[in-house]
Amino acid sequence: MSDGPLIVQSDKTLLLDIDHILSDECRRAIAAFAELEKSPEHIHTYRLTPLGLWNARAAGHDAEQVIDVLLKYSRFAVPHSLLVDIAETMSRYGRLRLEAHPVHGLILVSNDPAVLKEVTRGKKVAPMLGLQLDEETIVVHPGQRGFLKQALLKLGWPAEDFAGYVDGEHHEIALRQDGWQIRKYQELAAEGFWHGGSGVVVLPCGAGKTIVGAAAMAHAKATTLILVTNTVAARQWRDELLRRTDLNEDDIGEYSGSKKEIRPVTIATYQVMTTKKKGVYAHLDLFDAIDWGLIIYDEVHLLPAPIFRFTADIQSRRRLGLTATLVREDGMEGEVFSLIGPKRFDVPWKEIEAQGYIAPADCVEVRVTLTDAERLNYATAEQEDRYKFCATTQTKKAVAIALAKQHANDQVLVIGQYLEQLDELGAALGVPVIKGATPIKEREVLFAQFRSGELKCLVVSKVANFSIDLPEASIAIQVSGTFGSRQEEAQRLGRVLRPKADGRGARFYSLVARDTIDQDFAQNRQRFLAEQGYAYRIIDADEVLNKN
Repeated sequence: MSDGPLIVQSDKTLLLDIDHILSDECRRAIAAFAELEKSPEHIHTYRLTPLGLWNARAAGHDAEQVIDVLLKYSRFAVPHSLLVDIAETMSRYGRLRLEAHPVHGLILVSNDPAVLKEVTRGKKVAPMLGLQLDEETIVVHPGQRGFLKQALLKLGWPAEDFAGYVDGEHHEIALRQDGWQIRKYQELAAEGFWHGGSGVVVLPCGAGKTIVGAAAMAHAKATTLILVTNTVAARQWRDELLRRTDLNEDDIGEYSGSKKEIRPVTIATYQVMTTKKKGVYAHLDLFDAIDWGLIIYDEVHLLPAPIFRFTADIQSRRRLGLTATLVREDGMEGEVFSLIGPKRFDVPWKEIEAQGYIAPADCVEVRVTLTDAERLNYATAEQEDRYKFCATTQTKKAVAIALAKQHANDQVLVIGQYLEQLDELGAALGVPVIKGATPIKEREVLFAQFRSGELKCLVVSKVANFSIDLPEASIAIQVSGTFGSRQEEAQRLGRVLRPKADGRGARFYSLVARDTIDQDFAQNRQRFLAEQGYAYRIIDADEVLNKN
């Protein structure tokens, strides 16, 4: 027993003393398998979940390593029952295996006949299974590979998939490293994915996830389908692939609302893939249009539910998910785990920052007080209208304008959720507003002007949350958001984390209305970043306003 920073409890919660000298070291060690639940000032609460432990197991951590971490950092004796539970939970991963049989095709195998017997009795599992060959082997109906993995995960027996992958149509792809070099962690991420066969790579925003995708394509050397969040992201992917690989323009097609090109490397948007015509998903045949060797899912934490259903049908294709955070607000992390694959590579944000690959960031929460009239209106507003009311208070507008003026020499992004609020801010600051209705060409021109420094300030809606590369943006001012979304907060901080040419740090302001639901949401939004080691300092709006 040592004077460590961690208190491990039998209810699977871990309490981390933030003021302890070893807290950062401990945080990095437990991040591989524990999920942050609460992060007030002094004690952060983490929880051990089966999915977190299975992800750790898939990423190469065994139960012994997890237990060693807990014993090393724990302040008191670790409950024995918990250690046993961790070992047993982690041993469940891989007890069932999907394999390819030369005669019978897809089979489910287990060295533990009792487990096989248990899962075959599951109402949802039984229809997916065929002939039992022996007490350790049972045939799986073709086409049920993904659905079976989903069902087994829900039963608490996640299957490891060794059934292999089709190579897909060959297409020569190689990295072209002239004037740049792939970073060590990018190389390890691509190799971790390739050897695992399918799965998710988690890297901070600005750490070069596109290059990991390109390196995976160079491993596969096959036709590739890349799914992205929007058309701007599709074009950024295209430009990056042309710059980093030996692909030429004719090799890359765009499949979006405006273009329908199918090429050896096709970049499609989630929107077009989930578009329905007369109740039918009209573009799903894209999945079968070419014999794909690799499918890449950009921002996999945003994967729409219909895409999961399509992904269940294409388990024989290699699948790579890229994201900054595996956090989903809809609780569908299990679907990502079973259908895209488990976490194959993860690196803490602060570690990448220490290596100089992302900019250091100062996170500031600016507390805004509602006027008496606003407080009264807030108190009498309907429950569903309350967040919008306090998130768009006029006081926030004054603070956002004051902050933008204080940073007039920096590249500033003002980000928000509500369009009327953004239009007002754009008009007050005299700068363009980018939102969903802004045509793609206009967006690209404005982003290019911002990158070159011609534009110093941009007001953006949530269309800029994802996959937008603005390397010189150093100040972000968040005025409103999608309720308590942790992944949105991470994405928005990510807009300013790209390393700056002059080595400057970044600053992220989050404007929060005091004593309202906005404050509760802000706490939840900050949880993921707290886990990554970003502490928010809180200042009062008057400090900002009095500076001007």
